[in-house]
Amino acid sequence: MDPNYVSQLRQLLEHTIAPDTNVIKAATTQLNTQFYKSPQCIPALYEIAATTDNQSIRQLAAVELRKRISSGDGRQWKKNPQELREQIKSSLLERLTQEQSAIVRHALSRAVAAIADIELTVNPPQWPTLLPGLYQAAASPTKTHRETAIYVLFSILDTVAESFETQLQSLFKVFSQSLVDPESSEVRVTTLRALAKVAEYIEAGDKHDVKAFQELIVPMLKVLEQAITEGDDEGVKHGYDAFETLLIIEAPLVSKHVAELVQFFLGVAGNKEVDDEMRCGALNVLSWVVRYKKSKVQALGLAKPIVEGLLPIGCEDDPEDVDEDSPSRLAFRTLDNLAQALPPQQVFPVLTQQLQVYMGGDARMRKSALMAFGVSVEGCSEYIRPHVDQLWPVIEGGLQDGEVIVRKAACIALGCLCEWLAEECATRHAIIVPILFNLIVDPSTQKNACTCLDSYLEILGDDIVNYLTLLMERLLVLLENGTIAVKITVTGAIGSAAHAAKEKFVPYFDQTIKRLVPFLHLQASDEESDLRGVATDTIGTIADAVGADVFRPYFEGLMKAAFEALTMDNSRLRESSFIFFGVMAQVFEGEFAQYLPQCVPALIASCQQDESADEFLNDGEGGSSNPSALAEAFTTGTSKDAGEDLDDEEDETDLAALEQMFSKVNSAVAIEKEVAADTIGELFSATKSAFMPYVEETVKVLVELLDHYYEGIRKSAVGALFAFVKTMYELSEPAEWQPGAHVRVPLHEHVKKIVEMVLPPIFEAWKTEDDKSVVILMCAELADTMNKCGPAIVEGHLDEVATFAIEILEKKSLCQQDPDGDDENVGVDADSSEYESALVSNAADVFGAMASVLGPDFAQAFGQVLPLIANYTEPKRAQSERSMAIGSLGEIIVGLKDGVTTFTQPLLQIISRGLVDEEADVRSNAAFAAGVLIENSSTDLSSNYQALLAALQPFFSPAEHSAPAIYNARDNAAGAVARMVIKNPSALPLEQVISVLVSVLPLRFDPLENRAVYGALFSTFRNQPQILMPHIDHLLQAFAYVLLDPTHSDDTTDETKAELKALIEHLKSQVPDKVSSAGFA
Repeated sequence: MDPNYVSQLRQLLEHTIAPDTNVIKAATTQLNTQFYKSPQCIPALYEIAATTDNQSIRQLAAVELRKRISSGDGRQWKKNPQELREQIKSSLLERLTQEQSAIVRHALSRAVAAIADIELTVNPPQWPTLLPGLYQAAASPTKTHRETAIYVLFSILDTVAESFETQLQSLFKVFSQSLVDPESSEVRVTTLRALAKVAEYIEAGDKHDVKAFQELIVPMLKVLEQAITEGDDEGVKHGYDAFETLLIIEAPLVSKHVAELVQFFLGVAGNKEVDDEMRCGALNVLSWVVRYKKSKVQALGLAKPIVEGLLPIGCEDDPEDVDEDSPSRLAFRTLDNLAQALPPQQVFPVLTQQLQVYMGGDARMRKSALMAFGVSVEGCSEYIRPHVDQLWPVIEGGLQDGEVIVRKAACIALGCLCEWLAEECATRHAIIVPILFNLIVDPSTQKNACTCLDSYLEILGDDIVNYLTLLMERLLVLLENGTIAVKITVTGAIGSAAHAAKEKFVPYFDQTIKRLVPFLHLQASDEESDLRGVATDTIGTIADAVGADVFRPYFEGLMKAAFEALTMDNSRLRESSFIFFGVMAQVFEGEFAQYLPQCVPALIASCQQDESADEFLNDGEGGSSNPSALAEAFTTGTSKDAGEDLDDEEDETDLAALEQMFSKVNSAVAIEKEVAADTIGELFSATKSAFMPYVEETVKVLVELLDHYYEGIRKSAVGALFAFVKTMYELSEPAEWQPGAHVRVPLHEHVKKIVEMVLPPIFEAWKTEDDKSVVILMCAELADTMNKCGPAIVEGHLDEVATFAIEILEKKSLCQQDPDGDDENVGVDADSSEYESALVSNAADVFGAMASVLGPDFAQAFGQVLPLIANYTEPKRAQSERSMAIGSLGEIIVGLKDGVTTFTQPLLQIISRGLVDEEADVRSNAAFAAGVLIENSSTDLSSNYQALLAALQPFFSPAEHSAPAIYNARDNAAGAVARMVIKNPSALPLEQVISVLVSVLPLRFDPLENRAVYGALFSTFRNQPQILMPHIDHLLQAFAYVLLDPTHSDDTTDETKAELKALIEHLKSQVPDKVSSAGFA
C-alpha cells in the first residue's frame, strides 16, 4: 500500500472533523473526487482504521470503509484483487478482537457485515468460514470476544437481506446462550436486537422456527428487565424497539406470551422508581400489544388488568407543556387505544367499576377517573349511550369539584362526550351552560373551560338562543382582556356559538367581526400565528352562519388576508386558509369563481409538496436531508452523507430521528395536504361549472394521494373524488335514473369520463387498504354515490363492489386481518370493537345501495348476501351488530321491491326474532323491516298478522321518559301496522288497529313513517270512513301538526300533503266546525 496515499487520505479524514466548515467542505470534495472513486481507498481506509492512534479517525475510517465496500453493489470491493480481499477479511476479524474502543469495534463490525452482504449472498458463498467462526467466538470465555462476535452477527443480520433461513437453528442455539450471558449486558442487549432481526426471516407457517423463537420470549423480557434495573437507557430503548418489531410482524412469535407482555410492560409503566422516559416507552409498547395483538388481549380477558393498571398512573401529575409526554398522558392514550381496539363490553364495565372507586378518592384519583371516562368514549360510545343518565353525575360533579385539577379533567371529559354523544350532552344545557359560564371566568380553569364550551356550543343547536346574549358578552370581554392562549380558545368558542346560532348570530356580527379581523394580521410568534389560524376558521364559520349578504362587505378583504397567509412558511395558516376558501365557496357559490385561478394552483401545490420540506430536515438533528435517504439508512444501515457525527455509538440509523421525522411530517405538512384535498372537493361542489377547467388536473392530483402513507390524506382524497363524481352528475342535469341491472338512463359523457378516472383507482386502493376508517369512508361514499347517481355509476363494477362488501361481512378484508385471528383460542364469533361494527354496518349499506339501484335484479346476489347479514342478527351478537343487520335488511327489502318474495320466509323468521329483542334499537329496525316486507313481498302474509300484532303491541305503550329508541320503535311499529292495513285490512281487527294508529299521531320520532300511516288512514277513509269518524278531533290536530306548523313541513311527502288537503276539504262538508277549530280556514 502506497504510504503517501494512506497518509494523504488520513490527513483529509482529519480535516473532515475540523472546526472550520470551509476546511470540511474542501476535504469532503477532495475525498469524493480523488479518493472514494478508486478501489484503492478500501485497503487504505482499513489500514487507517486499524493503525491510527486517534480513535475518532479510526472510527471515521471504519465508517467510510463500510460505505466504500457497499457502494455500487460492491463494485469497488470486487475490483480489489482476490488475495487482498482475503487478507482484509482475515485481518478485519483479528483486528476486531484487539480494538479497545467499542465504538470503533461497532463500525468495523458494520464493515464485516457489508462484505458479508456481498459474499454470503452468492452461490456458493465466498466467505464460508465467517458464520462458523462467529458462532465459535460467541462462546469464547473472553467477554470482549463474545461482545464482538454477537455484535458482528447482529450487524450481518441487519445488513444481509437474504440467505439466513438455513442458519436459523444455529442462530437459535447461539442466541439462547448469549441471551443469558452472565457477565456482559452488552451481549444480552445485542442478542435481543439480533433476535428482532431473526424474527423478520421467520414465516408464519414455519411452526418449528416459531416454537423455537417463542421459547426465547421470556428470557428476552428478562434481559429488558435487567437493562431497566441497571438504568441502561440505550439498552432499554433497543429492547422496546425489539418487542415492537415482534408485535408487528406476521409470524405469531409473541402470541403465546401476550399475558406476560401485558404484565411486564404494565408493571414497568406503573413503577414510579423507574425513569419516566422508560415508563413512557413501556406504555408505548403496551399500546402496540393492544393494537397488534387485540384478538389475544380480548380472548385472554386482559382488558381488566390493563384498565386497573392504567388508572393509578393517570393519578400522577402532568408537565406544564401540553406537548410533553408523561406516564399519565400515555396511560390515557393507551386506554383510548384499548377502548377502540376491543369490544366495549370488555372495557367499559371494568372502567365503570373503577370510576365508582376513584370518584370517591382524592383529587388525583378523581382527575384520573374523569380523564379515563373521557378518552374511552370514542371506542365505547354506542355501548355507553343507554347508560348516560347513570354516568352523568360523574361529569356534573367533576365540573363543580372543589379541586382545580378535577374541574379541568371534567372539562376535557365533557369535550370528549360532546364529540361522540352529542344529543345526550346537548339535552342537559340548562345545567351545563351555567356551570361552564362560571368556569370560563375563573382564571384557574379558563382555558380548559373555554375549550370545553367550544365543543359544547358546537352541538347545542337552537337551544343556544337562551344563552346567546350573556354568552357573547362574556366571550367578547375575554377576547379583549385575555392572554393569547385564552383568546385562542375564546375565538374557537365564538365560532361554535355562531355555528349553533346560525342566522340568530346576525345581531352579534358587527361587534364580533371587528374584534376578530385584526387577528388576521398577526405573525410575530407561534402563539400569534395560532390565534390567526383559529380566527380565520371562526370568521369562516360566522360567514356560514350569517350568510352572504351580511358578510359581503368583508369578503374581498378577508380573502386577501387568507391569500397572504399562504405565502408564510406555516402549514397551520395554510390549512386555515384552505378551510376558509372552502367555506367562502359554499357561502358565495358563483361569486367565489373569481378566486379559483389563485386558489386551485395553491391547493395543487400543497397536495404535491414533498413532505421532506419540514423543519426537521434543516434543524441539525439528523444527518441526511431527505426521507428517502433516511429510509435507505433504515433498511440498509448505510448513509450517503460524507460526514458523520462521531459522538454517536456508530453509524447505525437513528430510529428516534426517523420516528421524529415522520411524526413531524404527520403533524404539519400531511395535515395541510389532508385539508387541501378536502377543499378541492368542496370548491367543485360549490362553484360547479366554473371549476370545470380544473377538473382533470385536480382529479389526477387526488388519485396520486390514494396511496399516501397517512390515512387522513387517503380519506380526504376518497371523499373529494366521490364529491367530483356527484357534482359532475348534478351538472349533467340527468333524467331520473331507473333501477335495474340493465342501465336504462345512461350517464352524460362528462360524468362517464370522470367515473372512469375515479372509480378504478379507488377500487385498486381498496384492495390494499389496511385502515378501517378509510374503508368505512369508501363504503359510505360509494353507497351515497350509488343512491344519488343510480346503476350507471357502477356499470361494469358490480361484481367488484359486491366482492369488497362480502369480504368485510366475512371479516376477510385486509383492514380486518389479525395475525392471531385464526388462533384456536380466539373465538370466530368474538365480540367486535365499535370500529369493526361500524365497518360491517357501512358494508351492509353498500348492499342497501345495490338493492336500491338494481331493484328486483338484486335478488340473485341477495341469495349470497342474506346468510352473511343473517349471521349478525344472531342473539349472541352485540346489540349494535343485531341492530345494524336487521336495519340493513329493511333497506334492502325496500330496494328489492317484489324481488324480495323468494326470501320472504327466512326474512320473516329473522324479523320476528328481532321484534322481541331486548334492545329497543333492534326492535325498532325489526318493526320497520316487518312493515316493508309486508308491503313489498308478493307472498300473502295475512296468516302472520296476528302473531306480528301480538309482537308489536308492547311497542305502543312506552313508559314515560323512555329513551328515544323506544319512541322510534313505536313510530316504526305504527308504520308496520299501517302497511298491514293497506295490504289486507280484512285480516285485521280494523277498529282496534285504527284506534291504536290514531293514538300515536302525530309521529314525532320517525316522520318517514308518515307516508305509510297516512296511506292507511286514506285507504280507510275511502272504504270504511265510519271507523275513523270517532277519532276525528285527534286526527285533525295531527293534520294541523303536519300541514300548519312550518317546523314540520318536511315530515311527510308532497304527495301525502296533497291527499291530506283533499281529505280536509272533504271533511269541511262533513264536520265544518271541527275542521275550523283545528285551524283550517
